[in-house]
Amino acid sequence: MTKRKIFPAMILALTTLTIAAGPAPVIWNVDVPHTGIGFSVKHFFTPVRGEFTEYDVELNFDREDPANSTVRVSIDVASVETGNEKRNAHLMSEDFFEAATYPYITFESREVRLVSENQLMVRGPLSIKGQVHEVELPVTILGVRDIPAEMREMLGGITELASFEAGLQIDRNDYGVGVGSWAATMVVGGEVKIDIAVEANRQ
Repeated sequence: MTKRKIFPAMILALTTLTIAAGPAPVIWNVDVPHTGIGFSVKHFFTPVRGEFTEYDVELNFDREDPANSTVRVSIDVASVETGNEKRNAHLMSEDFFEAATYPYITFESREVRLVSENQLMVRGPLSIKGQVHEVELPVTILGVRDIPAEMREMLGGITELASFEAGLQIDRNDYGVGVGSWAATMVVGGEVKIDIAVEANRQ
């Protein structure tokens, strides 16, 4: 498990991200400085980007059979960051996330399909503000590589590295976010784009 603060404009929840290995799960460690979970939603016509800066992540990955995988995400709602303290506080209020009652956004895979050589489709329940809906999360495997022996000490002893990118679009109304506020309904767009970038390694 790992928890960290990430750069602006990133999302996913995303996340706990878990991908299981062949005969036994292979645990990978998330490289927190190179991982991010962010979102984008329109204010009238202008996209406004934000991020969640604290989240828990577990990662297992079978590089020989990526479809033998699972994914799980847990995000601390109170860590939302949009670059404006007043807006952050409003997002945590009952008008939006109601963070005091629903402190986490979660996702856990039920199925992972190998769509193409470097593309996965991850299906599972996404829970926001007590509302749960099944979603499909497209994941791109950006790369997997062995670390040369001469570089391992410099990189803290890691032997393998893998990078992933994912994106998802949801309707906040499906999760009851912003529906109780006339201002949110009139001013904030319904479609929310979520962006996830994960870099992980193992020793």
